[in-house]
Amino acid sequence: MSSSALGNESQHTDQRPDRPAPHHPSPRTALAARIALLVLLVAELMDILDQSVVLTALPAIQESTGAGPAAVQWLTTGYTLPVAVGLITGGRLGDLHGRRRILLVGTVVFTAASLLCGLATGPGVLIGARVLQGVGVALMIPQVLATLHVTFAGQNRSKAFGLYGAVLSLANVLGPVMGGLLTEADLFGLSWRPIFLVNVPVGLAVLLLGRRFVPESTVRKADRLDLTGVLLSALAVVLILFPLTEGHLHHWPLWCFAMLAAGLVALGVLLRHQHLKQGRSPLVPLPLFRSRQFSGGVAAQLMHGLLCGLFFMTWTLYLQRGLGMSPFHAALAFVLLSFGELAGATLAAKSAGRFARRLPQAGSLIALAAMAAYGLQADAGRADLTLLAMTAPVVLIGFGLGMVSGPLADMSLARVPHQDAGSASGLFNTAMHLGIALGTALTALVFFATTDGSPDAGLNRDAFIDVLWWVGGLLALLWALMFACPSGRTARPVTDPPRPHAPTKKGASH
Repeated sequence: MSSSALGNESQHTDQRPDRPAPHHPSPRTALAARIALLVLLVAELMDILDQSVVLTALPAIQESTGAGPAAVQWLTTGYTLPVAVGLITGGRLGDLHGRRRILLVGTVVFTAASLLCGLATGPGVLIGARVLQGVGVALMIPQVLATLHVTFAGQNRSKAFGLYGAVLSLANVLGPVMGGLLTEADLFGLSWRPIFLVNVPVGLAVLLLGRRFVPESTVRKADRLDLTGVLLSALAVVLILFPLTEGHLHHWPLWCFAMLAAGLVALGVLLRHQHLKQGRSPLVPLPLFRSRQFSGGVAAQLMHGLLCGLFFMTWTLYLQRGLGMSPFHAALAFVLLSFGELAGATLAAKSAGRFARRLPQAGSLIALAAMAAYGLQADAGRADLTLLAMTAPVVLIGFGLGMVSGPLADMSLARVPHQDAGSASGLFNTAMHLGIALGTALTALVFFATTDGSPDAGLNRDAFIDVLWWVGGLLALLWALMFACPSGRTARPVTDPPRPHAPTKKGASH
């Protein structure tokens, strides 16, 4: 299937160079293109949904498996850490060996790991299966953004990224909603297990339809993967994130700071290695960061992930432990936020890039104001705060966040050369997931340090109100970082060099 089937200019795929792309695709081809887009968005939905699906099920998982505070934290960190470690590698593998191929391989790993999660009987097996899920996601996610980047152009590109942002927003809130509803329903007496088992039929559908409809795309010359870069990047991320996650449990011993220092050294060695590898298939094309638009967008994405990781995990604990809500009522709170996110993401998609950075910046300010109002309300209402009373600030928080995701991805990747689409997508997604992992780790300092895992309602309320100050600061920093992005209409992506035209019947083209 040619990329022009989606109504855009032809891009570099695995088609023969001398095959002209149709200017007016047939209805059947257009339908196939829509199915391909749907498959990519469902893959993204499935990936991000499992980031948050455990949140409202955490109390039930604790009771069922006997998991302690550290194990509860690792149910999230065990998923985000391998994602953060592997996204850059996954993106580069897609560039070199085919983005559809790596997408399908990742889907197989993710689906099998989801089945293992649903069958787990103890916290150790469950955490191990979550780690395996993260490996699958690290292979899948970069292929989604990279395929959208090399396939779409112009206003269609902004609309496609707008849909991507809508799906991202939907997944962030649909996860806790599904977690709460499925846990409360206790289907077949399985308690929380269906939150993972539902991935099995969805994963099989992505495999079957993706193999048939998603177009393959690679760079022209497939070089070897930079294995040294892979090892150095994995080492740096692990050495930085592990002590941030575990330090509070051990009262910050010397080895935590030693690991952090070693992680920074490993990061420096990685950067030096990548500098020497430029022009010889590096893991990370460093010239990408010469673009203020890309580097600023990646930094903003890191802040976006950090505030989401910090807010959503502590919010669900506040709702259930601080306010005494059931998983079902906590899920309803996430539904309110989801309505706001979908409204904000829909507005972003319909704008088609006309407002550039002004739209997501406005969204971050709306979320900041609503977060401040929610904090004042939570402090004044204490244990008497009801779901109805918090509706307005919660919906506005979602509306503001929904205006950020799609436009930020569009602007950050707009000037990335197509041959580096996978690497850039991997870096951009790494920033999000690294931010989520850092945000989850930060809960140890600003939430669990106060509650110490206690179910006491007052402690959980006080800790959450403190968290909101941190989230507000991160939203302000997100707004500031987006000044690196363009203020006018999003620029078109940089395409690969044009191919030579095939000879015509009258001779070679001029």
